[in-house]
Amino acid sequence: MHDDEILIGSLLEESWLPLEQVAAACKVEPDWLQHHIDEGLFPHLESMAGIWRLSDGMLARARRMRQLERDFDAVPELAALVADLLEEVDELRAQARRLGLP
Repeated sequence: MHDDEILIGSLLEESWLPLEQVAAACKVEPDWLQHHIDEGLFPHLESMAGIWRLSDGMLARARRMRQLERDFDAVPELAALVADLLEEVDELRAQARRLGLP
């Protein structure tokens, strides 16, 4: 994780923002984000009256999905699946570290 990601994630985590600001924080276009939200590819993203709450890991997930789509010409559903798997691997690695495993 880069310093700018840590800073943005720390400042915006659990914040409620308009879609345009969420997209800017994720470094994606608002139309791209809206399409992916409409398709259900951000299952834990909440909204109230057009204001969205950034959930844990949403910034990284959006950036990762956009990169997969761009770099590998992946369809959004495949990018979301790969993002799910990578998030799970990250969580398993974190659990292993907490348990003192290599």
